[in-house]
Amino acid sequence: MKINGNEIRPGNVLMHQDTLWVAVKTDHVKPGKGGAFAQVELKNLLDGRKLNERFRAADKVEKVRLEQKDYTFLFASDDMLTFMDAETYEQIELQTDFVGEERASYLTDGMTVVVESHEERPIGISLPQHVTLEVADTEPVVKGQTAANSYKPAILSNGVRSSVPPFVGVGEKIIVATEDGSYVKRAD
Repeated sequence: MKINGNEIRPGNVLMHQDTLWVAVKTDHVKPGKGGAFAQVELKNLLDGRKLNERFRAADKVEKVRLEQKDYTFLFASDDMLTFMDAETYEQIELQTDFVGEERASYLTDGMTVVVESHEERPIGISLPQHVTLEVADTEPVVKGQTAANSYKPAILSNGVRSSVPPFVGVGEKIIVATEDGSYVKRAD
């Protein structure tokens, strides 16, 4: 679908220079001389390169819709992660680098993820916002440490380090945000 250059918004996926780009930041500029334009910071979805480009209102850009499909994580072997399409049971393998080393540590057997693809080629993966993990190691509670915002370091069952409140002990299940590994709450 073609859109005007001034309609580009952050998060839009565009076909530009024969490759896929995502708009990271847009700034609409109206200089004293000449016509207005949109200064757009683009990030290449395939190799991560960044590009600053100017689009005038008259410029037409191809906006791409990515296909989103649910996949179930099956297992990891070496540096490959195996996922299964929830509908067709077809399996795909993605490199750990594609998902990201830290994000891959949150994957558990049977977890449902969303794989974004363009023309049958995987481009991105979205993990659930929160996962439940067990605290593998943490410091014991220090009496008298009742400051409202004090956290202590903890190592979770997937090996990720996080900060937890003083009342959380070893063996307890907690809910963690996959975006940054931060503590959300105790698991029910």
